[in-house]
This record gives sequence, structure tokens and C-alpha cells, in this order.
Amino acid sequence: MDGANDSSLKGFVLMGISDHPQLEMIFFIAIVFSYLLTLLGNSIIILLSCLDAWLHTPMYFFLSNLSSLDLAFTTSSVPQMLINLWGPDKTISYGGCVTQLYVFLWLGATECILLVVMAFDRYVAVCRPLRYTTIMNPQLCWLLAVIAWLGGLDNSVIQSTFTLQLPLCGHWRVESFLCEVPAMIKLACGDTSLNEAVLNGVCTFFTAVPLSIILISYCLTAQAVLKIHSAEGRRKAFNTCLSHLLVVFLFYGSASYGYLLRDKNSNQYQSKFISLFYSVVTPMVNPLIYMLRNMEVKGALRRLLGKGR
Repeated sequence: MDGANDSSLKGFVLMGISDHPQLEMIFFIAIVFSYLLTLLGNSIIILLSCLDAWLHTPMYFFLSNLSSLDLAFTTSSVPQMLINLWGPDKTISYGGCVTQLYVFLWLGATECILLVVMAFDRYVAVCRPLRYTTIMNPQLCWLLAVIAWLGGLDNSVIQSTFTLQLPLCGHWRVESFLCEVPAMIKLACGDTSLNEAVLNGVCTFFTAVPLSIILISYCLTAQAVLKIHSAEGRRKAFNTCLSHLLVVFLFYGSASYGYLLRDKNSNQYQSKFISLFYSVVTPMVNPLIYMLRNMEVKGALRRLLGKGR
């Protein structure tokens, strides 16, 4: 553990997104723009869900949870990334790296569970419309939200703590722009086969299992939607479900590659791009998908802007 103690004194060096310094300012501007859009879009979703009475429904309760999560998720990595891109100093303190490791994994696992909860909400809304308000009562909604947040936290505490037990033996150059489990495992100088097995097992549980549940629920939901006689009703149901499905595939597609499909010999640039996608791009795109495709969100935004005039 001497290496770990040495790293705790001088921290870590984040190798960044690219090995070409001339590209750093381009990345800096692009990420600042994406981060500002993320802050704006998710804040609008949360604001509308709180202020507009028409959006006081389970669907928008969970959507505001997703937006809150995305705000925290991107903020756990982007500010440090921008600091490292701005100047020559690429270091992060040991405490900062550990905090980022726990928080990033916590929020990522929470989103996996929350997307399943949102799929369940859409299933009940379409397949059990007459009992929707009875089933999705406020107590159940809060319980499901708490389960999602605490489930992600439990995973982070166990997996991050297990990762931090690895001997680093003086290795302190992280081949990434953030402290995440796969990058930290690569720093270890001992046998990491058990850690990799645990990582693969946990990530399979938090990706393959939730994604399978979501796809099954949407197969049942699609059958119910096709039975709706009103063309307007079918269109509204499909639009709402499609928005969630786009978010699901963006998040699970990039996260599955980042944690399950890449290996020690994978291309570093490709791995960094995927990490950049699910840590920066996905939280920015999520609110845009809902605002562009969801008529209720558009209507709430128009009402809010109308009141402000």
C-alpha cells in the first residue's frame, strides 16, 4: 500500500481527452457549450415540473429526478475536466479523485435504476390507464425514487471501496479525464482479475438486466398503444414512450461499451470518446429530447414564458 499512500500525498494526473495540446482549447470551448446547455435544459425541466400544475404527475416527477441526476452527474466531472483543459496543470488531489469516483459511479448506477422506474410508469400509464393514479400514488413514486438513489449509492460504496483497496505502487497517471473504476483498475500493479470480475458482474446487472426489463415493458406497452382507437391518443403515447426510449439507448449504449465491452487492450481514444459521450453529451441531450418531442413540456414552457411577459 506504499504506492497508494504516495498517491494520496501528491494526487493523480489526469491524462485528459487527447494527447494533442493544440486540440485542448477546441475541447474546452465545446465542453463549456455542452455544459451550459446541460445546466439550462435540465434546470428548465426541473422548473417546469415544479411550477406548472399540469406537470404534477408521476411521469414528470421522475423526469425531474432524472434532470436533477444529470445535473449532478455532469457536474461531478466537467468542472475538473475544464480546469485541466484550461492550463498546464492536469492534477487532481487524492481526495478529489476519490470523491469523483464515488459520486460518478453512484449517479451512473442510479440512472440505470431510474430509467427502469420511468419505463414502469409508462407501462402503467398506457396499459392500466384507469388505475394509473391509484397505482402510481405519491407514496409509491417517492418509494421508487428513493430505491433508485439508494440502490445506486450502495453499488458505489461497495464497488468504489473495493477498487480503492488495490495497490497502486506509485502509479498515478490516470489514462482518462476523470477518476472512474475501469481507469483506476488499470493503475493497479497487483492481480486485478477479481476486481475486473466484480466490475463486469455488477455492470452486467446494472445494464443488461434493467435494459431487458425496459425492452419487455415497452413490448407490452407497444401492444397496448396499437389497441388505442384514437389516432391522436396513439401519437401522444408513442411520442412519450419514444422520448424515453431514445434516452435509454443513448445512456445504456454508451455505458455498456464503457464498462462492459472495452478491455485493457482497447483503443484509448475510443474509450475516452465513449466516456466523454456518457458523461457530457448524454446529460445535455436528455432534456432536449423531452423538450423537442413532448407537447406537454412545450405547452408548459409557453405558459411559463407567457406569465413572465
